Amino acid sequence: MKHYRWRHEMWGLVFIAPWIIGFIAFQLYPLALSFYYSLTQSSLVRAGNFVGLDNYIKIFANDRDFWPSMKVTLLYTIMAVPAKLAVALLVALILNKNSRIMNVYRTIYYLPSILGASVAISILWRFLFMGEGVVNQLLAAVRLPRVNWLGDPDVALYTISLLVVWQFGTSMVLFLAGLKQIPAELYDAASVDGAGKLRMLGVITLPLLTPIIFFNLVMQMIGALQEFTAAFIITNGGPMKATYLIGLKIYDEAFQEMRLGYASALSWILFACIMFVTLLLFRSARSWVHYEDGGKA
Repeated sequence: MKHYRWRHEMWGLVFIAPWIIGFIAFQLYPLALSFYYSLTQSSLVRAGNFVGLDNYIKIFANDRDFWPSMKVTLLYTIMAVPAKLAVALLVALILNKNSRIMNVYRTIYYLPSILGASVAISILWRFLFMGEGVVNQLLAAVRLPRVNWLGDPDVALYTISLLVVWQFGTSMVLFLAGLKQIPAELYDAASVDGAGKLRMLGVITLPLLTPIIFFNLVMQMIGALQEFTAAFIITNGGPMKATYLIGLKIYDEAFQEMRLGYASALSWILFACIMFVTLLLFRSARSWVHYEDGGKA
């Protein structure tokens, strides 16, 4: 019996070994190596001397671009994430109908989520919002003033945020799955009591969707704090560093300034910020995330 159990356990280890090896080689080892690099003056071409916490001290005390880039990243997250979730929920409510044609519409609405993060779409976005781009031509056609979407420091961050909002497909699918799980009897009972659509949205739909809202909020927040592609391709951090996200600063330090150790320290600071914000969200979830069994997060 023991021999049979041992063989079972061995086969289990054999089947899980590819994942374990991949996790150690491509996640755990690079993570540990980046932390070590953050304590050195390493570059991309040579290993540097061990300097302890000097990189972190320089970032907080002497780096004039660090705090502005963190501020821009925070503003970007505050703008993009709620707008993206609101659009995703609105589209999910519209598509929450039983119809054959709805499957086609759901696929169409999901496509931006697949294409939106690519470099090609970011380049297209830049051409759409450039000075003589399609958007300004449409504004001129209806006799509205042109907007300097990418050259105005007060507008550029909103412009790149629109690209992320456009990628609402994944959140929309999750919201749609949650809407399908809400019992129709609840809406029928509320309708008998005279509740309107908005009332049912507030007292039935949104409370029962809070677990999915919370999941989408956490995942989208993590993604927004690490955003890089849109700022790099569309504005390259400009104008006047109005879109200089922390992800773009990490890239510049590592590949432009060749300071791998400094960039690694920035990455770990960003990781700590993401962990802190995530913990705050989990703590706040106790007061607003509700489950069907009446419990809370």
